Amino acid sequence: MKKAFFLFMVLVLCLIPVLSACNSEKTNEGGGTGSKGGSGDKKYKVGILAPAVTHGWVAAVAYHAEVRAKELSSEIEYQIQTSSNASEMTSQLDDLMTWGAEAIVAFPQWEGMEVPIQKAIDEGIKVVNFDIVINSDDVYRVAGDNEDMGIQGAKYVVDKIGTEGNVVILEVPSSGSVSELRGKGFVETMKEIAPDMELHTYATQFTREDGLKDFADILTSLDKIDAVYSMDDETSIGVLQAIKESGRKDIKVVTGGGGMQEYFNMMPENKDIWIQSALYSPAMVKDAVDVALKVLKGEKVEKETIIPTTIVDRDNYKEFLDENSPY
Repeated sequence: MKKAFFLFMVLVLCLIPVLSACNSEKTNEGGGTGSKGGSGDKKYKVGILAPAVTHGWVAAVAYHAEVRAKELSSEIEYQIQTSSNASEMTSQLDDLMTWGAEAIVAFPQWEGMEVPIQKAIDEGIKVVNFDIVINSDDVYRVAGDNEDMGIQGAKYVVDKIGTEGNVVILEVPSSGSVSELRGKGFVETMKEIAPDMELHTYATQFTREDGLKDFADILTSLDKIDAVYSMDDETSIGVLQAIKESGRKDIKVVTGGGGMQEYFNMMPENKDIWIQSALYSPAMVKDAVDVALKVLKGEKVEKETIIPTTIVDRDNYKEFLDENSPY
């Protein structure tokens, strides 16, 4: 009897490791440690590079990028770096590479970023540029449509004042292709849909101070103005101030561009002027973050994503209000 009990205990002791191993295998089943995306899995590492600006359109790029990164926090780890020049951004690019970034969303505002961005690409990092063009076949790009902003601006003006009248075009030569494309879209479309419209072109800058100063001068030189094609919301705020200070009542339309919260809030306040903004919103950077994640997931993505123009005026401005936006 004692011998039988002894043999039984030996058998039990031998079976314990085997049962433990079986139980361990079942516990790990479906853990997904070999792939990304499931619960508890390793997340993709995405770095974001933006200029260090505390206000305005450029500042809002970092804001909207972080908003989207937080929304995707179940799938990505992220770091946002802001810089004041190309040298600082290059150093931060190196830091993100050391951190282990698998994709980088970059908004390089300065010349000289081509070489460090290409270096990152050569290291196997996926790069998505927001807005800015970098001469590399391997860079993904997300941007708005500058020429379409001009096209939609012309259609808006004609819709509000008809096919005849006096329109002031405020171009900004210092902005290069931005002003050139927006102006091209406006002028060519106007010639097509309203060939009898009188167009008067003047130079200014993308600031409210210049909009105020330059348009005040224009008001003294033109007795009749039906509409103003301004390419930027900041400029347009200056234009509206100049109109108010002059007491002029003839101007029925002032366009803009960008998507500025302060400008949106002016739209319902001006009943006698149709205030319009053709969105070239900093919120488009959210699409750039989305592209980065799609590329890392192996999804098919076009090299260039051009976001169509959205027109905002007093009829729909409430849809675009964001009290937390710095722009």
